[in-house]
Amino acid sequence: MKRKIVLRGVWGLLGLVLAAGLVVVGINVMMVQTSKPYILGAEQAKGVQADCVLILGAGVWGETMSWDLQDRVNVGIDLYQAGAAKKILMSGDHSRVNYDEVNAMKNHALERGVPAEDVFLDHAGFTTYESMYRARDIFLCQKIIIVTQGYHMGRALYTARNLGLEAYGVTADLREYQYMETNLWRERLARVKAFGMGIVKPKPTFLGKTIPISGSGLESQD
Repeated sequence: MKRKIVLRGVWGLLGLVLAAGLVVVGINVMMVQTSKPYILGAEQAKGVQADCVLILGAGVWGETMSWDLQDRVNVGIDLYQAGAAKKILMSGDHSRVNYDEVNAMKNHALERGVPAEDVFLDHAGFTTYESMYRARDIFLCQKIIIVTQGYHMGRALYTARNLGLEAYGVTADLREYQYMETNLWRERLARVKAFGMGIVKPKPTFLGKTIPISGSGLESQD
C-alpha cells in the first residue's frame, strides 16, 4: 500500500514537472514566433518613421560599455542617422552614482555627432518591462524601433506590444558574444516571467513627470 502511494506521488510529481516544462517551452516558442514579423532589417526600418529608436541598456564598467551595449548603441545611432526616427531613447540602469548605463550610451552618441537634444535618457529602465512601460507613460511614445541582440528581441517586442506600443525591432548582433549559452538559458526563464508580467501589468519601480519624446532630450539629462 505504501509503495503504491509513493509511486503515485512520484508519477504525480513527474507529471507536474512535464506540464511545467511544456508551459515553459510553449511560452518561449510563442514569444519568439509572434515577434518575427516585426523584426526588420536596417533598410526596412528606414520606412517606419518611428517616434524614437529605443536602445536597451546592458553592462558597463565606468564609461566602458560591454560589447553587447556597444553594438546596440552603434546600430541605434545608424538607424537614427539613416532617418528611421528623429529621436533616440536610451533606457538602462542608473540606480547608483557609480553605475550609469545611460550616460555612457549618451556620451558615445554625442561623440558620433548626434545632437544632445535628440537623445533622451531613461535612468530607470531597470528591466525590459520597465523600459517599455516608461517609454509609453513617461516619454509618451507610440511607435518605436527597439535595438537589442537577437536572443533578447522576442521578449522585448512581446513586452512592448503587450503594453500597446507599435513596436518593431532591429537586431544588433555584430559579433560573437561571451557567455551566450548562459544568456540563452536565462532568457528562456525571463520569457516566462515576461509572460506573467504581461498578464498582471504591474507599475514600474519609478514613474514621474512626462518628458514627451516630441520635445527636447535635454529635459531628461542630468
